[in-house]
Amino acid sequence: MKNSHWQIAGIIALSLLVVAVVSAPAADAEYKLLKEIPVGGEGGWDCLSVDSAAHRLYVSHAAKVVVIDTEKEIVAGEITNTPGVHAIAIAAKLGRVFTSNGRANDVSIVDAKTLQATARVATGENPDVIIFVPQHGEIYAFNGRSKSATIFDAQSGAVVTNLALGGKPEFAAADADAGRVFVNLEDTSEVVAIDSAKHEIVARWPIAPGEEPSGLAFDGKNHRLFLGCGNKLMVMLDSTSGKVLASVPIGDGVDGCAFDPETKLAFASCGSGATIIAREDCDKLTVVQTLATHRGARTMTIDPATHRIYLPAAEYETTTYAPAAGSQRQRPKMVAGSFKVLVFVPGK
Repeated sequence: MKNSHWQIAGIIALSLLVVAVVSAPAADAEYKLLKEIPVGGEGGWDCLSVDSAAHRLYVSHAAKVVVIDTEKEIVAGEITNTPGVHAIAIAAKLGRVFTSNGRANDVSIVDAKTLQATARVATGENPDVIIFVPQHGEIYAFNGRSKSATIFDAQSGAVVTNLALGGKPEFAAADADAGRVFVNLEDTSEVVAIDSAKHEIVARWPIAPGEEPSGLAFDGKNHRLFLGCGNKLMVMLDSTSGKVLASVPIGDGVDGCAFDPETKLAFASCGSGATIIAREDCDKLTVVQTLATHRGARTMTIDPATHRIYLPAAEYETTTYAPAAGSQRQRPKMVAGSFKVLVFVPGK
């Protein structure tokens, strides 16, 4: 997923997030920090995915994937040799995990028991988000630099097609009932709907007032898409018509979104140091909590079984950026070994 937003303006100084809490949430909607799971190691991170049944959390970290036991809340293993890994897809019934390796331009097919790669599938350039579509047994790897999707069989690894998208993909979700895969395009500020049986684009929807969408989450029951946008909005879209129904203000540097189908809460994690939590109510979206998280905690996932949310983060040596050559800004240097995963739970 993209790194630029929180790296530029939102992290220059820890700005106050001006997001109004519109109404007091129910007691069980108030999230609070439970603990920090130390991970350590060097390098950055991107997306993470949870396997509720197996009690596992997969976290991208530099050239590997860290596997965390969500019951013991400790690091339980690693998937190695995943250079520039962006995201992880889980095919639990197949006993497989798939990683998108952005620097290698391929996807690793990994045995979930041994955490060893059994094969690699060539993709387009810089595969980013990756999802498993179980009704067709296929993996969609969305290639950021190629602006395409590589679709392949999750069992054999055989590539079915490479689908041109007409824009840079950032995140995706599948709707099994409708037979659709949805992907947001950052540079065109659109959502694209793909027919998952025909592998064809069937709709393009503008997301105004949202711009530069990154995070995406999906409510399959009520046919709602939630988009975290670079212009500090979370937009709610009808996934059957493409109509924008509502939007709420969020923070700077959003890169991840999540949705809890039981509580009907939508989340947008922002690198400026807050996660915005909003409640879906038909065609309305209302902010119920501005959750203080951590500077740079821009991606997230949710465990729908426990309602816990997980955000990767690290400490930095400085609180501001120093100008680099050509007046470019530099990423603040991480404190060695400080990488961790923050765990937040609903309050009681």
